[in-house]
Amino acid sequence: MNINELKEKPLWQMTGEELLCLLQREGVKEQSVTPVIDTSKKYVYGIAGIARLFGCSIPTANRIKQSGKIEKAITQIGRKIIIDADLALELAGRKTGGRK
Repeated sequence: MNINELKEKPLWQMTGEELLCLLQREGVKEQSVTPVIDTSKKYVYGIAGIARLFGCSIPTANRIKQSGKIEKAITQIGRKIIIDADLALELAGRKTGGRK
């Protein structure tokens, strides 16, 4: 198959080899793919999220929230509770390092 026929062929009908051949002929170079590392904050939600984070029961998680020890890690909008997991662990003394 010549290059002009390949250019006329719909993309969804091309094989991988045909597509690579066309891209190489047109001067498109392969780029290496670098994995994206998720460095964003991790969140847990609700009292159940606190319980999973600390490995405790729901009543104990409620007491942890009410104690105020992890208050800086909690955002509450109405009934919705959002907890910054890393900060909560750090404030509770379960994790060292990280933030200042």
